[in-house]
Amino acid sequence: MDTSAYVKAAVEQTGVLAGWVDGKDAATRVPTCPEWALSDLVDHVGGVQQMVTTLVRDRLLDPTPAFAVAPGPADPAEWRAWLTGCADEVRQAYSAVTDETPVWDPSGAAAGVPFWARRVFGEVCVHRADAAAALGLPYELAPDLAVAALADWLATMTSRGYWDNVPRFAEAMRGNGQTLRFQATDAPGADWLARREQDGVVLEQGGDKADVTVSGPVTDLLLVITRRRALDAAPALDVQGDRALFEHWVDHMDWVAG
Repeated sequence: MDTSAYVKAAVEQTGVLAGWVDGKDAATRVPTCPEWALSDLVDHVGGVQQMVTTLVRDRLLDPTPAFAVAPGPADPAEWRAWLTGCADEVRQAYSAVTDETPVWDPSGAAAGVPFWARRVFGEVCVHRADAAAALGLPYELAPDLAVAALADWLATMTSRGYWDNVPRFAEAMRGNGQTLRFQATDAPGADWLARREQDGVVLEQGGDKADVTVSGPVTDLLLVITRRRALDAAPALDVQGDRALFEHWVDHMDWVAG
């Protein structure tokens, strides 16, 4: 997916989420983010989109001003309009930049415009799973979008910026070449190999051998790896090899969870 496709998909996914939460009880607990109520989830999704809008629209290299975001409306009947408005502001901000426009990039790759397009898309896909869990709704995501969301999560979690800025993650993931392979069975080419090294996690496309291989529908891979579904609750996933190595990986995928 290119930048414009990420933005378009983020707007569409936000529209689905906005429809789900419209008028719902603000105090509803979010089981996948135990410290959050539904109002916190709404605030977070809209807040991230406000932050991205400010970063991109104002072409910020210092992100500090972008961290000042407004909470969502107190009345859940206003959530739909607010969330769709936040997403539309992202779309408008992106209409005025190119991939080369300098914008702060926490990943360390110095490619802020495409980075944030991918991130705002991945964020809403994962948090829509949180809303589904809170509201008792089925979670569905087209395989191509699930591939893109999982690719975003893996790339972000294995980025130089994340490793350098989250010591607890670096300490947990530091290794000596242990390999984990994530293979989608319903999306050709969706195949990642993560290798744990002393100074970072190396993410590659595919590979023949790994210490543990986890394969199955890509949406199940996305939900389990992002801790939105327990491995035992995803019987369609097949784990071959060192299951404990994969469980250790999932146990430390707690970047977004409340």
